[in-house]
Amino acid sequence: MSTLVATRNLTKVYERGNERLEVLHHVDLDIAQGDFLALMGPSGSGKTTLLNLIGGLDAPTDGTITVAGKRIDTLAEGALAKWRASNVGFVFQFYNLLPMLSARKNVELPLLLTRLSASGRRRNAGVALELVGLGDRAAHKPGELSGGQQQRVAIARAIVSDPTLLVCDEPTGDLDRQSAAEILTLLQQLNRAHGKTIIIVTHDPKAAEYARHTLHLDKGTLVESGTAAAGAVRA
Repeated sequence: MSTLVATRNLTKVYERGNERLEVLHHVDLDIAQGDFLALMGPSGSGKTTLLNLIGGLDAPTDGTITVAGKRIDTLAEGALAKWRASNVGFVFQFYNLLPMLSARKNVELPLLLTRLSASGRRRNAGVALELVGLGDRAAHKPGELSGGQQQRVAIARAIVSDPTLLVCDEPTGDLDRQSAAEILTLLQQLNRAHGKTIIIVTHDPKAAEYARHTLHLDKGTLVESGTAAAGAVRA
């Protein structure tokens, strides 16, 4: 497989007054096209910071980030926002759905940045909702859906523009065990059946088992790597 994401000497420092906090220390990382990677580590280890850097939500203090052959660490803010909209789908612990909009309208939101017609947006949103098993809930508002269903809508929104990369920050952290398993199985299917490259940050070893590989961060440094247990492959 070709390399989709590559970081070299990646360092992130936050400064608060006279305090200098180095959250990531010279991280070198390669993620293959079509991989499903779990990032694990204790709170404060730098997992979310690394995810945000790869997704173009933050800029490094030092080092390089290359995604699909493009250096994103050198992009100006406007160009980075445009790249992010076209190449990255985001799934967060809290679903960030607009409560007054239907599931379909929530999924359509990223498409407002494209040149698609209203009918095209509606069609693509419908396809994405079908893919996550919620085609029959398109007209429902978030308050009429369970937590697991809301997260499925959030995943549909993340994939509706066919992004290069799907980044997920604790996507099951607010769900019960059964709903979490359903969401993780869905992500696994998106990876295995549809070839989506996925990075997931999680504290949960059971969640990490759904990924193809697991990397561990500790105090901003990659300390261990491995592969998912064979018994965890459910797709």
